[in-house]
Amino acid sequence: MTIQEIAQRIKSEVGKVVLGQEEVIVHLLTAVLAGGHVLLEGVPGVAKTLMVRALARCIGGDFRRVQCTPDLMPADITGTNVFDMQQRTFRLVKGPVFTNVLLVDEINRTPPKTQSALLQAMQERQVTIDGVDHPLPEMFFVAATQNPIEYEGTYPLPEAQLDRFLMKVDVGYPTPEVEQSILRLYLEGKDPQDLEAAGVGPVIGEPELAQARGELARMTVRDDVLSYVVELTRQTRESPHTVLGASPRAAVHLMQCAQIVAAAEGRDFVIPEDVQTMTAPVIRHRIILRPEAETEGLTVERLLESVISSVPVPR
Repeated sequence: MTIQEIAQRIKSEVGKVVLGQEEVIVHLLTAVLAGGHVLLEGVPGVAKTLMVRALARCIGGDFRRVQCTPDLMPADITGTNVFDMQQRTFRLVKGPVFTNVLLVDEINRTPPKTQSALLQAMQERQVTIDGVDHPLPEMFFVAATQNPIEYEGTYPLPEAQLDRFLMKVDVGYPTPEVEQSILRLYLEGKDPQDLEAAGVGPVIGEPELAQARGELARMTVRDDVLSYVVELTRQTRESPHTVLGASPRAAVHLMQCAQIVAAAEGRDFVIPEDVQTMTAPVIRHRIILRPEAETEGLTVERLLESVISSVPVPR
């Protein structure tokens, strides 16, 4: 099964329970194929959790959810060793991180110590418990959410952890037409939370996922497109309006995501438009603006638009 076929089928399956968020669904699938993680930012009630649950079902993976609170400890996520009185030995009780798809709800409400435990899991795909490393499943994907309007009682994610997320995706409100369709579903007695009743089923498994990733290795990326990626990221670092710009890791992630966009369109080569499509999701969370720039009303989104318009597009 090609990436184009996978993308079409997963959009169709998730679309049975989530309406009007096709772009977010594509971004989530892109992250899974790239082996990265996603930070979802949006107000409550826009189906962030439902999308991730449905995606987990589509890729045949186990799903676990963690609700972050200020008193959440690292062991609540990673697990801990407990003493078995019958066996007279310690045994590992695995935490929710030992899964395929982990939803970390309101990640900025948990303290830095717990955030660092997630950082190791996301970067190294293993966790350390009592000095012993435990590998996580081969297919491991983290989707974390945060509320863009509530900051009281939160712990902002440090730059090092933000950089570990492949993408930051903004989840907005649906259009009035889509919202009316959502209401119609409920009037008809359908419950989107019941994925089985809605007919959402597996589309791919780990073998198909590995095959799709192998397809990316055969993608053609010309030197001028690579230069375009590098120049876009360098412009964010050299801008007089930024304290911190996109890292070389961001350039790698941008190239990977552009490849997946091209493959989803049925092409075996990357064009500049693929890079432009993924620039904001991949880079927006890695930029820190200077205070004076923010005071003047500059936003990260406007800065990226300016960068894209100023860098010559390869022909």
